[in-house]
Amino acid sequence: MICWRASAAPNVVTRSAARNERRHWFAVFSGVMCITSACIPAKAVAQNIVPEYVFRCGVAIHANEATGTRALPQDENFCPLLADPKQARSFVSLLGGTFETLDDPEDPASTTVGSVGLGDSFGLVRWGGGGRPGDGFQLSLTGAVFAQFDLGTSSIDLINADYLVGFPLTYRRASTTARLRLYHQSSHLGDEYLLRDAEIQRENLSFESLELLLSQEIGALRAYAGGEALFRRDPDTVERMLGHAGVELHTGTGVVSAVTALDVKFSQQQDYSPAWSARAGIRIAPAGRAGHPGRRILIMAEYYNGPSPYGQFFQDDIRYAGLGVHLMN
Repeated sequence: MICWRASAAPNVVTRSAARNERRHWFAVFSGVMCITSACIPAKAVAQNIVPEYVFRCGVAIHANEATGTRALPQDENFCPLLADPKQARSFVSLLGGTFETLDDPEDPASTTVGSVGLGDSFGLVRWGGGGRPGDGFQLSLTGAVFAQFDLGTSSIDLINADYLVGFPLTYRRASTTARLRLYHQSSHLGDEYLLRDAEIQRENLSFESLELLLSQEIGALRAYAGGEALFRRDPDTVERMLGHAGVELHTGTGVVSAVTALDVKFSQQQDYSPAWSARAGIRIAPAGRAGHPGRRILIMAEYYNGPSPYGQFFQDDIRYAGLGVHLMN
């Protein structure tokens, strides 16, 4: 028994010392980890994670691009026009209504159209105006294609496609913005549509246009107005002048918010008969990486009444209602 105690005591002491040593190194390791987690990330947060600048209309600018001169900026300082059918964006819409040229004379309310678009804006240079973050000028390159398909046909015929490319020069000072844009549009009928009837005549419709829009944000409300002058028109019978105005209501800048918009155009071609475009729905703006705005998704009901916005059918009067999903930066 004495021998057992004599031989066991050193083992007990050895195990106890080993446990104490492990506890000591665990305490040291825990302290190092605490310092690392408390100090290093805090320093990184202070240096790198700066909130982006978000405007009420939904536009957000990267924090490290909000001041000074920046080549190839990733964002816009002019808010997109939510209800403008020709706003460069990517979308898909299901529309039903009265389309003058497409309607079946025996059932004129039966036409269903799928409208899709692919569009984006590429910033070339932004230079600050010395005011708030995000203020100043920006020159961009924009491009878009808008196409309409007749969903009532077995082959889902392509009806019309409009191609736009432009160079917008935009300006922001606090809640006041402006856009001066030089752009080109050309429009083309779909092959399947042309084969429907030998009497269908294709217009070689293309033009350049210089547009000026002024926009003012007052709290949740945004209003804009301006116009454009067409030149290098083909055919040259297309009239030159177009007026443009609208209002939008943005209820917030959270992840999910409600939006309502009304856009109206007055074309000299149609004796300034108004073309009304209204949209309402929700905007989903998931957060991006720290300091980086996320892509916005808009789900909106839409209504249109007036001269057609589809290039080859610009002399038609149409009316439709539908639902669309839109993607915007």
